Amino acid sequence: MGTPYPNPISPTRTRVGWIGIGVMGAAMATRLLSTGYSVTVYARTPSKAQPLQSLGAQLADSPFHLAQLCDVVFTMVGHPQDVRSNVLHPETGVLSGISPNSVTVDMTSSHPALAREIFTAARAKNCWSVDAPVSGGDIGAREGKLAILAGGDASVVEWLAPLFDILGKATYVGPAGSGQSCKIANQIVVGGNLLGLSEGLVFAEQAGLDVRQFMEAVRGGAAGSMVMELFGERIIGRDFRPGGFAEYMVKDLGMGVDVVEESEDERVVVLPGAALCKQLYSGMVANGDGKLGTQGLITAIERLNGK
Repeated sequence: MGTPYPNPISPTRTRVGWIGIGVMGAAMATRLLSTGYSVTVYARTPSKAQPLQSLGAQLADSPFHLAQLCDVVFTMVGHPQDVRSNVLHPETGVLSGISPNSVTVDMTSSHPALAREIFTAARAKNCWSVDAPVSGGDIGAREGKLAILAGGDASVVEWLAPLFDILGKATYVGPAGSGQSCKIANQIVVGGNLLGLSEGLVFAEQAGLDVRQFMEAVRGGAAGSMVMELFGERIIGRDFRPGGFAEYMVKDLGMGVDVVEESEDERVVVLPGAALCKQLYSGMVANGDGKLGTQGLITAIERLNGK
């Protein structure tokens, strides 16, 4: 049997579950397998699990079944409604099958209110929940260099360190829901950076500059950013393969721009830049480009310029 919280995590004792094996999830689960952890996965399309099974992963036929076999269950799915159905479904969800003192970790970019709801439901079952969305894209996932933004109980986040350290660098940012709020703020910054980089490249090309030379010239100055380092070459090389989908930016930015007041204490934050970014990404989706990577934003700028 496993040894859930607060007993120490170790590859020989701690059984890990993973739900969501897309570009990011598969890379992250692979890292856990490669360091010796027992990993059970669930995928809506079981055939997608074959590469992980070849590395030693077990396959569960439902989130409920997976939870019965695991001490720590990670979710890395697409949308808040996917999180809700995987974790909270009364018959097939993780929390209906989980053992006491086990921990669920949602790494999806999801809604802060849902994270708080899951935390409350987990505590009612004598379990724990952490919302821990990530930033760093597919490269960060493969290299174990993700920024992990963790909300929940501080001691549980600290307990998860052996697993988080394999995936990247975790920062505790506050109580349940705080990780998701931090990720929304992160996406507002990333979206603004991608928009600036895209417009700068389009302008530089129109002005007759060598775009690589332009980027090399400015990357060490104030225009330089991690977004430029991660995506600059990809954009110039027209490599729009997704780490994160453009359509997900519509979701992420929408959770900031379209937020409604949940209580009298909360105020809607006016975010004109994020609203514009969301509109441009929505344009990409409308043009059939929602499955491009977020760096594909330049295609929206080019389209506005008649290219």
